Order: sequence, then C-alpha cells, then structure tokens
Amino acid sequence: MSESVPATSPASGTLAAASAPEPRVGEWHSFARFVGQRPAFLAGLVIVGLTVFLAAVGPYIGPYPTETALPGDPLQPPSLRHPFGTDVSNMDIFSRVIAAPRIDLTIALVSTGIAFVFGVLLGVISGFFGGGGRRLARYASEGIMRAADIVQAFPVFIFALALVGFRGPGAVNVIAALAFLNIPFFLRITRGAVLQVRERPFIEAARCAGNSEWRIAFFHVLPNALTPPVANISPTIGFSILLTSGLSFVGAGVPVPTPEWGSMIAIGAPNMMTGQWWTALFPGIALGVSILGYALVGDGLKEFLDPTKRV
Repeated sequence: MSESVPATSPASGTLAAASAPEPRVGEWHSFARFVGQRPAFLAGLVIVGLTVFLAAVGPYIGPYPTETALPGDPLQPPSLRHPFGTDVSNMDIFSRVIAAPRIDLTIALVSTGIAFVFGVLLGVISGFFGGGGRRLARYASEGIMRAADIVQAFPVFIFALALVGFRGPGAVNVIAALAFLNIPFFLRITRGAVLQVRERPFIEAARCAGNSEWRIAFFHVLPNALTPPVANISPTIGFSILLTSGLSFVGAGVPVPTPEWGSMIAIGAPNMMTGQWWTALFPGIALGVSILGYALVGDGLKEFLDPTKRV
C-alpha cells in the first residue's frame, strides 16, 4: 500500500480532535497566548487553582480549628476577628469554608477519575465493536447502552440519594455513587467519538496492515477519540462537587462536623430566617464560584483541544 498509516500512538494522538481532518497534537506552546485571549478561561483557571490550593493547605492556614466550637456566644456576625462570622455551634465559618475544598474536591476527583476510566473503556468497546459482524459483540454493545439508559432514566440527585442511602452516608459511599452515575456520561461521549474515528481511512489502513481488532481499537481509535471525554473532565468535577454538597445538605453525604459546603449551608439555612445571613451565604458563594470555575475551564479546554475552533 502506497499510502502511509498516520501515527496514532497515545503520545501522538491523545489530544487530537475526533472530528478534525488531520490530527494536530501538542500545541501547548500556544497555551499561554490562548489563555490570554480568553479572560473567562483565565478566570476559571484561577478559581480551579485556588480550590486545589485550599484543598492542599486550607485546613492548616485557617485561624481557628475547623471542627471545634469556640468559647463565647454563637452566631457572631462578620468582624475582623471572624471575617465570615460564626455558626450556631460557634465554629469559625471562614476556617471551615477554606477547609471544605479538601473533602469536596477529593470526592469529585476520585469519582470523576473512576467514571472516566470505566466510561472510556466501555465507550470504546460499545462504539468500535458494536457495529461489527460478530453477533456477540453487537449484543454486548447493546447491553452496555441499555444499562446506561436505565441509569440515566432516573433523576441524578434522586438516584444518588438512593445509592448513598442504601449503603449509608460517608465519603467512600458518595464516591461510589457519583462514579456509578457519571460512567454513562463518559461512555456516550466516548462512543460518539469512536463512531466517527473508526470510519476514517487510516483505520482501514491499519486493518490492512495486519493489526488485530483489539489493537486497532485501543492503539489507533482510542487515542484519537479522547478529546471529547478529556474536555469534559473539568465540568464533571464541578458537577460532582455540586452533587456532593447536595447530598450533604440533606444529611446523606459527608457527616458533620467535617467542614463541607453543603452541610454548612444546611446548618446555616435556618439561621438566615432570623437574620443571621452569613451562616449560609459564604459557604454558598464558595460553592457557586467553585462550580463556575470548573465549568469555565471545561469550556476553554473544549475550544483549545479542538483545532477547528482556534484562531
């Protein structure tokens, strides 16, 4: 065959856009210029960097203990001594707000990582082997997709609440529930990309060169289909943080007194009705800004990793 087979190793094709006519890889030298041209992406990176920093050192830089009540009257308003005030247990809200990213981000990162790995693997199997001539492969692909349909047929929060309620509250159970719920999301994204990549000429060239179907799937198709799922990691992390806080808000997530934004909002919400607005406002702002940051980073990465959208 006179036409050479394009390089599709993981090192050369991981960041290639599945829909691009020619994979363009590794243009990280232009990343700084790209960020400078997009203030929203830059803001998202700053927010994400701040949450990672607080997850690493937040519990150690707070002026007060995060799980111990302070002496004195509770529900003190914001002041120089307590910038965010104190809650009904007279714990310093500022110290707890900056310590909360450790548990929230840990749960989000671990659950998203598990969902990404399993979702991508199932997406490749379903997308590449599902349309072949082997009956068993078609049945397996159909079974995978129908199972994903069942999971996604239920409201996400209700399903997560049921899963956590079945095993009990706690970080490990929340991670398991979120990972299970996010697998179908990455599965569908990967499958869609695989369906496009497997029809490209270099895949047929690799098949004619004597590569096995499994080698083609995981060494030729997968590296060129990773851009969509990789670009959706960041918003999935933000969504997982939101779900973690929601579960903690209803008492099914991280147990108190562990500093966590959702449980802090739940504890402070009744006090807002009596004028102590700071008890739930500051954790709520921290939660909202954090989720926004991961969404902005996800949008920026989608544009950066797709060469057809760059200028």
